[in-house]
Amino acid sequence: MDILDTIIIAIVEGLTEFLPVSSTGHMIIAQNVLGVESTEFVKAFTFIIQFGAILSVLVLYWKRFFRLNHNPAPEGAGAVKRFLHRFDFYWKLLVAFVPAAVLGLLFSDAIDAMLERVEVVAVMLIIGGVFMLFCDKIFNKGSSDTPLTERRAFMVGLFQCISMIPGVSRSMATIVGGMSQGMTRKDAAEFSFFLAVPTMAGATLYKVYKLFREGGMELIEGNMMTLIVGNVVAFIVALLAIKFFISFVTKYGFKAFGWYRIVVGGIIIAMLMAGLDLQIG
Repeated sequence: MDILDTIIIAIVEGLTEFLPVSSTGHMIIAQNVLGVESTEFVKAFTFIIQFGAILSVLVLYWKRFFRLNHNPAPEGAGAVKRFLHRFDFYWKLLVAFVPAAVLGLLFSDAIDAMLERVEVVAVMLIIGGVFMLFCDKIFNKGSSDTPLTERRAFMVGLFQCISMIPGVSRSMATIVGGMSQGMTRKDAAEFSFFLAVPTMAGATLYKVYKLFREGGMELIEGNMMTLIVGNVVAFIVALLAIKFFISFVTKYGFKAFGWYRIVVGGIIIAMLMAGLDLQIG
């Protein structure tokens, strides 16, 4: 993988990671159009450059992400509840993160095996796209006054588990989950970005740990410059993508993304029917 391939794949990652369009599906197309072989390093690269995308969330939402709750705790709350109340934002992030963390650890091998089935990615892109054509009408009663309770955070976390099916899109699953709990499109999207930080960081660190355990760290050490370039590009592009997405979805909703998913899924199916040996990561 040369420097041009590195930049293009990182651009694809940065553009698609936080949009409800499935970064996996786009990686399939990008790698195969570029003729990039699915080596162990390429697989590691597509996970590790998620750090750049994660950093974009922290930079854009710095003040809101690194905050404590200074409002008084509910009257009569015990010492534990008063402590948790101060860290309310992080506690609810943890509640939303737990379902995917548990299922991811329990079914890691099964998820990896399903990830290798490109036809699953294509079909889920299309099914998700059709759903997104109508989700604005299904969940059109969101309110900016809807509080993020522990129960609502947990429900968003359960929706996030659906994204373990390749092609669903973590962003789509969590945004729909938030909207199903009465959140506005904008609030659901922003909570999806916040939830991406522990989720993507956890998944990436776990993959790096597995690589280290299997003796593959020399792949990282020998390609450090490629990883640095990939993370920097993914960071810059993700910054722009998040800003665009929040503005666009607040004004126009998800229908355009639905049609786009259907087209991308159709392209992958056409590539499969043409006899191309598509691989992921």
